[in-house]
Amino acid sequence: MITLTEQERSEYRNIWVLAETQSGSIQPVTYELVGAARTLADARQSEVWAVVLGSGVAGQAETLVAYGADTVLLVDDARLAGFCDEAEARVLVRLIKKYKPEVVVGAATFRGRALIPRVAVMANCGLTADCTGLAMDSETGDLLQTRPAFGGNIMATIRCSNHRPQMATVRPRVMKAPVPDENRTGRVLVESMLDTDLDKMKKILQIFHNKEAAVNLSDARIIISGGRGMKGREGFDLLRRFAAKVGGAVGASRAAVDAGWIPYAHQVGQTGQTVQSTLYIACGISGQIQHLVGMQHCDMIVAIDKNPDTPMMQMADIAIQGDLFEIIPEIMNEITKL
Repeated sequence: MITLTEQERSEYRNIWVLAETQSGSIQPVTYELVGAARTLADARQSEVWAVVLGSGVAGQAETLVAYGADTVLLVDDARLAGFCDEAEARVLVRLIKKYKPEVVVGAATFRGRALIPRVAVMANCGLTADCTGLAMDSETGDLLQTRPAFGGNIMATIRCSNHRPQMATVRPRVMKAPVPDENRTGRVLVESMLDTDLDKMKKILQIFHNKEAAVNLSDARIIISGGRGMKGREGFDLLRRFAAKVGGAVGASRAAVDAGWIPYAHQVGQTGQTVQSTLYIACGISGQIQHLVGMQHCDMIVAIDKNPDTPMMQMADIAIQGDLFEIIPEIMNEITKL
């Protein structure tokens, strides 16, 4: 890579958020990223730009402005229906060269993990993936990108001082979405897709969804999660009944997933999903740091375990000591009485 001069670096300005869309709708993680970008932009006295690529997405601009975007950069084209990382990468790189953002952030989702690294290589800049925190050095303009390292045992803060734009992907549900302000105003810049953006591309023949793989714990308000203490597949059958009683979703620790008791789609933690539910009930989970990283920002944490000295029992807002196979049925019975 060629290091930019101070003069060249000063030409890059504003914080970009790559909007995550699905079937023409903005996904919730985008609003979380806009809120984080607002803080970064304020530190640099610059603007938040939301970049929206897709088909039938023109109507999303006002919502993004309400959440904190100053400018919405819109490419609405039928050829962007579905998701083709090659096409979107070419469009994004072209827009980056034209407008020169200082920072570009996207979601650490399947889509973001496919797209953003490709853009970083094509734009000749650095990328920090799977961040759990972002801050800005207001003097230098360096993005301070925090992410777990060494299996989640330490938190590393990374700078990309010599190149622009600075790029990062951020885990869903680690940042709070702002409250929308319908009175905010902003501008919309419409860009076109070029025929050359589609040169030598793969073709999408069909899009289908695996129901099991589509477990979306990040949007669940109540999560009932199990670990080694569930003792087997039958233990998770109990948790499924518990979750059905309270309208919640079933999560799991890596140990339970590795044991084959429940599919990976339910895994919470460093190598699974990050969640920020209203209520998180941890059943038989000791609380290794890799798991805590994925659920520590939940509003209320309840732990059920025989051992009162586990990290999970120590951090919980409510810790219930005892046999979870006796306690959970009793809780379910009490719910039935309500």
